[in-house]
Amino acid sequence: MAELSDVENAVLGLIRQNPFAGQQQMADQLGLSRSAVAAHVVRLTERGFILGRGYLLPEEGRVVVIGGAVIDRKYLARAPLIAGTSNPVEGMRSFGGVARNVAENLAALGAGVSFVSAIGADESGRDLSRHLGARGIDVANLYALPDERTAEYAAILEPGGDLAYGIADMAIFDRLTPELVANAAPSLAAARLVFADCNLPAATLAALIDQRRGGRFELAIDAVSTPKVKKLPADLSGVDLLFLNLDEACAYIGSSFSRNINGMQQAAKALNEAGAATVILTSGTLGAVVSAGGAASTVPVVAARPVDMTGAGDAMIAGTLHHYLESGALHEAVRRGALIAALTTESAASVHPQMSIHFVEANLHRLGPIEGEAHV
Repeated sequence: MAELSDVENAVLGLIRQNPFAGQQQMADQLGLSRSAVAAHVVRLTERGFILGRGYLLPEEGRVVVIGGAVIDRKYLARAPLIAGTSNPVEGMRSFGGVARNVAENLAALGAGVSFVSAIGADESGRDLSRHLGARGIDVANLYALPDERTAEYAAILEPGGDLAYGIADMAIFDRLTPELVANAAPSLAAARLVFADCNLPAATLAALIDQRRGGRFELAIDAVSTPKVKKLPADLSGVDLLFLNLDEACAYIGSSFSRNINGMQQAAKALNEAGAATVILTSGTLGAVVSAGGAASTVPVVAARPVDMTGAGDAMIAGTLHHYLESGALHEAVRRGALIAALTTESAASVHPQMSIHFVEANLHRLGPIEGEAHV
């Protein structure tokens, strides 16, 4: 297209990659002002390269997922690690991040998913975007920031698989500010449910909770880790579903609870009293406690032959959310989530390559009997 300038070609290229890209998003990627991009769009429209804008209606039941998207690298040592020298390893790369894993699982289960996150304008970011797009996930609000690196996590493992060192470069998530996420406001407003992880800055989590109070979507949040759960505000009113483990609950509340079902129920009740409508609290082999409205039920873990535990918690969240949206039956949704978590551990991938609603249904026989409710 010799008749177009370099900048016009760049704008047209971004529109081809993502027809729903906003002008501010393109401006950020190209290092231009929004008004300059608007002017280029007008000229491209006048010259017939763009046909103009249409009106899109939101898909019913759509889920918007906001949070971490990461390149995971694992290095398995072939011999015991020796400090201060080169060690032979077997290297593996995969796509990770709590929110990203949840989004891919939801899409595999058949949900309509939009993903909101930040990646670098680098090869890793492009790989992440292509991978998500190929799985039917809307990446219109996956922001490629030219001055940032795509997040990475590297695990250096002993020959037996135990973690020797874990290193993380997650600075890019600080850029997921309320102002940047506000670019996705139409998607959020049209969503049936919004899921966010605590990789987001505290101000962004607070803004989402505030938006939920005046919006029509339900809001689910995952704590991610004991340091990151502390980003949540003291008032959790507006959080419809809160996913976390017992250690994260203790870190948030600032108190210790017994590592048994009774302690889990007490911790969940304290989080209900802080404003979270429903709490799904896990603790390893103890399973999960589901607490809402003064009543709690327990969900046992599903027996599995684990290969790799990576992504199991994220799969549990996705399975729970999917069945909850389909049926509204929360306890049964968490049971399905527990099954999907178990299935995920039986794969080396963080998202099971066979994940689908049919795969889950074929394994429903692995679920145990339904536990009763208890008042807490």
